[in-house]
Amino acid sequence: MKLTSILKTAAVASVIAVPAVAQDVTLRIQTHYATEHPTGQRLATFIDDVQTMSGGEIAIEMFYSSSVVATTETFDAAINGIVDCDATGGAYQTGKNPAFQFVGDIMGGYETPWQQYSWLYHGGGYDAAQQLYNAQGMQLIGWSIYGQESLSSSKPIAGFEDLKGWKFRSPPGMETEIFEKLGASPIVMDFTEIFTALETGIIDGADASGLANNVGLGLYDIVKHATYPGFHSMPSDHLACNQAVWEGLSDKHRRIIDTAWQKLSFQIALYNEKANAEAAAKLQSEGVTLYNWSSADRAEFRKAAQAAWDDWGTRSPEAGAILASHKEYMKQLGLIE
Repeated sequence: MKLTSILKTAAVASVIAVPAVAQDVTLRIQTHYATEHPTGQRLATFIDDVQTMSGGEIAIEMFYSSSVVATTETFDAAINGIVDCDATGGAYQTGKNPAFQFVGDIMGGYETPWQQYSWLYHGGGYDAAQQLYNAQGMQLIGWSIYGQESLSSSKPIAGFEDLKGWKFRSPPGMETEIFEKLGASPIVMDFTEIFTALETGIIDGADASGLANNVGLGLYDIVKHATYPGFHSMPSDHLACNQAVWEGLSDKHRRIIDTAWQKLSFQIALYNEKANAEAAAKLQSEGVTLYNWSSADRAEFRKAAQAAWDDWGTRSPEAGAILASHKEYMKQLGLIE
């Protein structure tokens, strides 16, 4: 074959081998975080990463502070095409299926974000959770976990014995059931009601957020006791997109978004680990007492949590399947027997 023929053949082959240029897309995403919140700031970096890695082919229109619909309605807004993706959390959707409790906040389960991430990516969690999301017409892209939350209190909270009769602000759902079994008196109320309720003695304490976030909320201007490191609650936010929208993206675009989200999620965990440690040192220097519960007390809490897990696991087939996946992995990690 002549050299010119070889070059022509190679040129034709190279044209055939080049994939079609991906179409430009704009994704509309709603988050409950404000732009100035640390997670909101990292979402801005996520947007920049996606746009940069895609060479401008993907634009993201982020609606902060639940500016389109209420936070609890974001999931439905994505299902119905009002937005394309939901960057809030699965725990808001337990009314659709109790199984969302086990992708939103497992309560007393994993001890670190890294254990929980490892279930998602290496313990069969992604496939188990994806079936739940796909049944709703949604696609789970990934989680972001900021770490263990801390209980704040106006009186000592050194172990589970101190929970007896302890009145505190609690989110709704599984948490109230666990704490009631341990003798506490959880009261479901909105964030905006916490401060007045603490100041007037309606409640003794609150489950609000992680230690650093609680500092930002001003809780320790009112109360002087807290658990740290936390153990009872480690909520996971998610990025979940309308399944048809997600499947309509090119493989290139899906990989870019997935990669950028994993970067965001791990950076959130790392940032909060540092922020909580700094907050702990500062609070102790200011006279706030921090309680690191003993292994025995943590085991007592996890025992009560497991009873609640098993109850919730009976509430739908999907809840039972995801719970079974969690428990199998926790046994491998030595967290439960």
